[in-house]
Amino acid sequence: MLPEVNDLSVLMAAVAAFALGGVWYSPPFFGPAWMRANGYSAEKMAEMRKARPPARSLAITFVSQFVMAVVLAYLMRWTEITGVKPGVMFGLLIWAGFAATVALIANVFSDRPFQAFIIESGYQLCSITLMAAIIGGWR
Repeated sequence: MLPEVNDLSVLMAAVAAFALGGVWYSPPFFGPAWMRANGYSAEKMAEMRKARPPARSLAITFVSQFVMAVVLAYLMRWTEITGVKPGVMFGLLIWAGFAATVALIANVFSDRPFQAFIIESGYQLCSITLMAAIIGGWR
């Protein structure tokens, strides 16, 4: 049986992670560096947008972040983690134990530069800890 979680905190955590991604990958921040690290030109990005409509990609991203927030909420409830600081610590552990390691393994078996891992994993670090802080602090 699943424990009760705060549905609003889960939704807000997903929205916050989604918004953070919009900022993280924007031109003033890591967008241009991410494009260079992946070998994408402006022309290539335009081709990709035609092949994969941005609305679809963004919808999949939001649903994925919502699923992550739901799982974080259940794990935090089962382990009785409450509060912003414990939430941040839990998010760091989840990132280090799962998100960063999976991404690093994928990176070392690809031809992508380490900089792509740093940018993407940095976003995951910030988004997971942000979600866990929101869920932990919102009781």
